[in-house]
Amino acid sequence: MTDSVKKPSEIQKISQDVSDEMQKSIVGHGDIVQSLMIALLTGGHVLIEGLPGTAKTSLAVAFAHSVDLSLKRIQATPDLMPGDITGTRIYNPKKLEFEFKSGPIFSNIVLVDEINRAPPRTQAALLEAMQETQVTVDGITSQLDQPFIVIATKNPIEFEGTFPLSPAQLDRFMSRLLLSYPSKEREVEILKMFTKTGGDIKPVVKSSTLISAKKVIQKDVKTDDDVLDYVAKVVRQTRGLPQVLLGASPTGSVALLNASKGFAAVVHGRDHVIKQDVKEIAFDVLNHRIVVKQEDLYSDEGEGGYGINKLRGILKQSVESV
Repeated sequence: MTDSVKKPSEIQKISQDVSDEMQKSIVGHGDIVQSLMIALLTGGHVLIEGLPGTAKTSLAVAFAHSVDLSLKRIQATPDLMPGDITGTRIYNPKKLEFEFKSGPIFSNIVLVDEINRAPPRTQAALLEAMQETQVTVDGITSQLDQPFIVIATKNPIEFEGTFPLSPAQLDRFMSRLLLSYPSKEREVEILKMFTKTGGDIKPVVKSSTLISAKKVIQKDVKTDDDVLDYVAKVVRQTRGLPQVLLGASPTGSVALLNASKGFAAVVHGRDHVIKQDVKEIAFDVLNHRIVVKQEDLYSDEGEGGYGINKLRGILKQSVESV
């Protein structure tokens, strides 16, 4: 494992190393691994949404184990309190003073399983950490370690005992990755994997390498003015479609730009962004930032019957009309 990254072409190599290591316990999902790496290296967060049993949690855990970073897992429940995430101040009778006991948010990778089972007050405990990489408890602010990423999972068809994510919460996620049932061939591969003992996933990338890779993307991956203009037009186009009640915000434009820079480096090892990068990553970044008329979204039964095909069509129309 190398200690640092000096150019974008090396970022593509470490991303491939992580993907290869994850294949020990995960079948396919190479595109999901790329999206997780892009978010980690550009300061974003990821919401993995899919039907039950589609390996949402397994993907997040395998990714965390393949990099040399700390991992804390939060199982969201209706009685989860904000202090259970951020931590709280506890009185120490020996010292006659209050001491801060940190919560699971103080980790490089935070996995929030079934995030929509946490009540709104508890979901709000994540907002400051996801936006500003810091936590404030009783007026005292503590900085979080870098790199920092929240990976949350969500079941889209479960309603009992759940709470919808607010637009402010959704906007904190750089991308929403939608999972559906695997093909027959891939499902056979999954069965084969469970009939044999695979190797344990081990870290293949150091934390120092990831930090240096993040700096390389920030400083060395360039974007020309015509690409910036294209990003703005793509996002603005989502606000004028007849099926869309509310389009993506300027925050979506920033997220799309950062994700495009990450895509250029992680997928292609390139030091500049082209318009095709924006097209490739646009759906993952924008699909949770638009509000679509319900009759237009749920009028198809494809990919589990919760509107993925229709949502893809709407955003494809938005991108291609620019």
